[in-house]
Amino acid sequence: MSAREPSAAPLVLGIESSCDETAVALVRAPGEVLGHALASQGETHRRFGGVVPEVASRRHLETLDPLVIEALARAGRPLEAVDAVAVTAGPGLIGAVLVGVSYAKGLAYALGVPCVAVHHLEAHVAAALLAEPAPAFPFLALVVSGGHTSLYRAEAGLRFTELGRTIDDAAGEALDKGAKMLGLPYPGGPEVERLARGGRPDAVAFPRAWLGGRSDFSFSGLKTALRVHLAKARPDPEAYPDVAASYQEAVVDVLAAKAVRCAVAEGLERIVVVGGVAANGRLREVLAQRAGAAGCAVTVPAPALCTDNAVMVAAAGARLLDRGQTADLDLDAYARAPLAEARR
Repeated sequence: MSAREPSAAPLVLGIESSCDETAVALVRAPGEVLGHALASQGETHRRFGGVVPEVASRRHLETLDPLVIEALARAGRPLEAVDAVAVTAGPGLIGAVLVGVSYAKGLAYALGVPCVAVHHLEAHVAAALLAEPAPAFPFLALVVSGGHTSLYRAEAGLRFTELGRTIDDAAGEALDKGAKMLGLPYPGGPEVERLARGGRPDAVAFPRAWLGGRSDFSFSGLKTALRVHLAKARPDPEAYPDVAASYQEAVVDVLAAKAVRCAVAEGLERIVVVGGVAANGRLREVLAQRAGAAGCAVTVPAPALCTDNAVMVAAAGARLLDRGQTADLDLDAYARAPLAEARR
């Protein structure tokens, strides 16, 4: 007799391995989390000052099997109960993504269940749909992480129209590189936020790239400004909290201002912020204030669902499975792909 539950909503096993965290989650559609497990590679990559792709891929290989067993054990379900396997197919570090895709296809084939390909950024947006109450479509999605900074109009069915994107560095990358210049350990974004709590956000006049009112982003000039400031001013380490706070404020100011302006221009009453940088407390604070003043509400997932995780992959996969959007076994991993084209 099958261990599956045909009368119940499908059980979707989500797999995430696009960068330096391996994660597995079992979700009952559309978003009831039954069990999840995660293995962070932070300590592994800390000594290198950043993610080493080959090392990350090998760690994914080593940890996927144990994480599947752990997630299922926490859910109290056998592997045979899984109705579909959802996996991040990209974008991300291609070797790391390929490990997850290959594993998911093999597992789906062995179980005789569908495999669902999930775009990494639509998974982040799906994490926000797990909030209570879930944000109603349409809304403005600000996707902000180490590799992505974009604005999308999100419509029902996980369909997206790109309204703005970074033309060079992502906000998360700018924070990580700024942390490195300040001598802070990897991962840098949380370390900048920690150091900034003891500083003044107006202590250093770092530039903002407004790009003539466009909804695009640019943070490369800000990184250069920090490097120049440290080289010329040679601040005492005791002044680093002021530097960190001012640097972080320049990032947050641009993100909040452009998100609110874009939402108003689109006639959208809700801004959903997702991605690793969405866990930044200062961004949450400033965006809530400015959005409220403009008559917009803000939804941000719990911090654990902002960074890469498998709950978001399984949640997105459950929605795609419901629409019959499954992948063939010739599914391939990809390093880059526009979100706006993912479901056309």
